[in-house]
Amino acid sequence: MDDQPVRVLSVPNNGIQPQVVVHEDHVHLAYFAGDAAHGDIFYVRSDDFGRRFSPPVRVNSQSGSAIAIGSIRGAQIAVGKNGRVHVAWNGSGVAEPKGPMNPDSHRPSFPMLYARQNEAGTEFEAQRNLMRETFGLDGGGSVAADRGGNVYVAWHGKGPSAGVGESSRQVWIARSADEGRGFSEERPASHEPTGACGCCGLRVFSDSRGVVFGLYRSATENVHRDIYLLRSSDSGRAFSVGRLHQWDVNACPMSSMALIETQDEVFGAWETQGQVYFAPLRAGVDYAKTSIRTPPGNNQRRKYPTLAGNQRGEILMTWVEGAGWQRGGMLGWQIFDRAGRPVVADNTRRDVPVWSFPAAFARPDGDFTIIV
Repeated sequence: MDDQPVRVLSVPNNGIQPQVVVHEDHVHLAYFAGDAAHGDIFYVRSDDFGRRFSPPVRVNSQSGSAIAIGSIRGAQIAVGKNGRVHVAWNGSGVAEPKGPMNPDSHRPSFPMLYARQNEAGTEFEAQRNLMRETFGLDGGGSVAADRGGNVYVAWHGKGPSAGVGESSRQVWIARSADEGRGFSEERPASHEPTGACGCCGLRVFSDSRGVVFGLYRSATENVHRDIYLLRSSDSGRAFSVGRLHQWDVNACPMSSMALIETQDEVFGAWETQGQVYFAPLRAGVDYAKTSIRTPPGNNQRRKYPTLAGNQRGEILMTWVEGAGWQRGGMLGWQIFDRAGRPVVADNTRRDVPVWSFPAAFARPDGDFTIIV
């Protein structure tokens, strides 16, 4: 057991934007490398909880077809049936295939790209664009997978009859029932007129029971940029929608979200007004009264929250302080006990590169690892 409750590692091979999933004692990690405007996504695996990683395998089949600019448009990773790895990401300006024509710009949209591991788990199949009817991809998309072979790729954009502005954007879901072999045409996750914050990310996640969760930021009237929770108990066919946290600001905060499952429940994390928050996402709860938690301190420059949970019921929350456009920041973290009380805080200063953020996971001994 390490002396410290949190171990901090660098992203392998000088990468940025780490995304991590632990599945059956294997740590699966995706990261970005190269030019931030048109780089590549790589995948590595660790069988000893981060002490050693496998040689990198490129995920995107077309060189330079991924983008890191903005910090929220990079790859996301999920592990589904039979341990197969699934990755989704916003395509770069050179990515193929292109997205549908954007009538606002009169140019093809950036594509929402997806690739899955082959049967042998040795490489990734050719990338595919899942946007068939929607256009105007901006903020980052997401991917989730479950034990039954369902895969979900989500993004926000506009449909053919959408109006003007961010208030006309919607969250869209493309669903696969055969481990990503084929996907349905994208459908709106909800018809609630919330809009979607154009340059903010979103997150989808499937728990061990197959319940699908989603977090996104609204843009109602272009001013009400609240955090909303999506929840589906029927494999993504229908979603309930509820507001988690309110924030009125006539600007795009370029924020991201996180979702994890612990032994007891699913937790979500987000940013509001320069502070990071997390809460349990329980069915039937009045979210305005949910026990929303935040790290101690009055620092109002916290962004990009992530979560990890251990077998003791503790939650590690990580974030970046002081990050901005073309500006990196400093790593911050806090451990909360099972009751949600802060117990161990960051006592180090660790740089976070431009366009990047941390990822985290729990080790079998109950301690945590942060990758940044």
